[in-house]
Amino acid sequence: MPSRKELANAIRVLSMDAVQKAKSGHPGAPMGMADIAEVLWRDYLKHNPSNPEWADRDRFILSNGHGSMLIYSLLHLSGYELSIEDLKNFRQMHSKTPGHPEYGYAPGIETTTGPLGQGITNAVGMAIAEKSLAAQFNRGEHSIVDHYTYAFLGDGCLMEGISHEACSLAGTLGLGKLIAFWDDNGISIDGEVEGWFSDDTPKRFEAYGWHVIANVDGHDSEAIKAAIEAARAESDKPTLICCKTVIGYGSPNKSGSHDCHGAPLGDEEIKAAREFLGWEHGAFEVPEDVYAKWDATARGQQQQSEWLVKFTEYQMEYPELAAEFERRMKGDLPANWSEHTETYIANLQANPANPATRKASQNALNAYGPILPEFMGGSADLAGSNLTLWEGSKGLTAEDASGNYIFYGVREFGMSAIMNGIALHKGFVPYGATFLMFMEYARNAVRMAALMKQPSIFVYTHDSIGLGEDGPTHQPVEQLASMRLTPNLVNWRPCDQVESAVAWQQAIERKNGPTSLIFTRQGLEQQARDEQQVQAIKKGGYVLSCDGNPELILIATGSEVQLAVDAAKELRESGKKVRVVSMPSTDVFDAQSAQYKESVLPSSVTRRVAVEAGIEDYWYKYVGLNGAVVGMSTFGESAPANELFEHFGFTVQNVVNKANSLF
Repeated sequence: MPSRKELANAIRVLSMDAVQKAKSGHPGAPMGMADIAEVLWRDYLKHNPSNPEWADRDRFILSNGHGSMLIYSLLHLSGYELSIEDLKNFRQMHSKTPGHPEYGYAPGIETTTGPLGQGITNAVGMAIAEKSLAAQFNRGEHSIVDHYTYAFLGDGCLMEGISHEACSLAGTLGLGKLIAFWDDNGISIDGEVEGWFSDDTPKRFEAYGWHVIANVDGHDSEAIKAAIEAARAESDKPTLICCKTVIGYGSPNKSGSHDCHGAPLGDEEIKAAREFLGWEHGAFEVPEDVYAKWDATARGQQQQSEWLVKFTEYQMEYPELAAEFERRMKGDLPANWSEHTETYIANLQANPANPATRKASQNALNAYGPILPEFMGGSADLAGSNLTLWEGSKGLTAEDASGNYIFYGVREFGMSAIMNGIALHKGFVPYGATFLMFMEYARNAVRMAALMKQPSIFVYTHDSIGLGEDGPTHQPVEQLASMRLTPNLVNWRPCDQVESAVAWQQAIERKNGPTSLIFTRQGLEQQARDEQQVQAIKKGGYVLSCDGNPELILIATGSEVQLAVDAAKELRESGKKVRVVSMPSTDVFDAQSAQYKESVLPSSVTRRVAVEAGIEDYWYKYVGLNGAVVGMSTFGESAPANELFEHFGFTVQNVVNKANSLF
């Protein structure tokens, strides 16, 4: 009968073997945390290897994702569809076991981790989702939502600023089913961390409002088990279990040092480690009795079966709630969604108004929100400026988690990664807002949403020099161009209330990636369109007005569309045949058929001018090197918006002059 230490050693040897075969990787963390993982996964983790998507499973996050062989070993040993051959292909092209855990590659990987601090922040989002779903759906004795979120994290995660943002909010929200294990091994890439990380971490987390269990021996299974029991007994606070471990435990000559952090141990050291651990089997060899003790398939199937009995009873008593829960966890939209949104958009077009698009965005939330109980909104301390609160918004608190709005505080990066965790958990459509300029604080979380194909909706207001007097620190110039260059991120910059409503509709319908919605501070005039043009908005770019066979095309987005329309009018008065193209989403337009793109931007018309109050270089892909761009090439200034637009050339006369220069 294998002992706990032998079961943990299976993780150690698989990890060091895979790293050695790949000739790269991080064996230290998997070897150091193996004992903690063995206790958690075998004694506590609720999961079903034969159905990794079971809604009420516990979530496990390896925030220190460089130690990826830890989770790959756990998944393989537990019975997931991750074979020994997959482990042998660690870090190889198109393998299910890339260098860092990647969502969607191997079953059981709950999120992509590697950028330190984001995994624990995703975990906070998942714990928020669990707590809110439970508050919204559980009734009396019927607890259909009742699971934990467990996260492993290292010193690096705790040094990253995002961990402060997320863990502070987790304490405020009383996320009692979030349990984090700190791998306190005192080592990072550069060596012993005491020279650059001397925080009193337990006191820090106590100050956040966490339950802290300090000085747990991370190699003593009984101590680990007692800590987990104490953590699960605390229902009102998240728990940090501080585990003292030896990095690379089992390596006689390299454990306890940075030598085993991020490099293979080497053949001789692996041989010595096998002797030290008493492991008498060859590379990638695990005895059948060890596999048998690790296999969680039968237990997982039993756990899911027991849950299904509970859900069936719930279904009988609360059929509508049960159907709603299933719909939301599948990510399906309400049956009346399309009809509801199309009617709203048509009514807007029939009843012109000229609000700022941030206000048009709020109006769309008020229109769509009542049929979307899955909305989970928020703002990074700018709700009154972003206008993300709608009439049905209810703040989520520690005492009442049934709300649908998170007051994130000034935590743009934390907010964005928490949103990703909420999206990964499923059951919600998360949106969160800040000024477009402060997307910079959150950029890597936005990138991670795109990488993981998660439908987070990032709302960015105050989108250009048009915000005025706050000056260049708050005026985005290059941000939108860089976001358009991010793969799988769809960006919308609408020109009026109709395009804003369509942008929200398309963002909510998108299921294979994130969307950013870019809105103005200033009011924008509504454009005239027929029904066909309204439908064409969904294609990202469309002909707003045209004179027969055009000899000149003006392309614009957002607040500059009206400028293009006014310039076209003047150009037409001088005899020019002009087409105006509104392009609220270059990303969506680029994805259209070649035929459609040619119909909007015919290649025969080479005289083109693009107009946008953002970095001008991006637009040469549409106007060509011989075209013209009215855009920004510097940072802004502090002044009233109308003065800024004139100063930087966003005037009818300048657009007309640029256009005439092409003839």
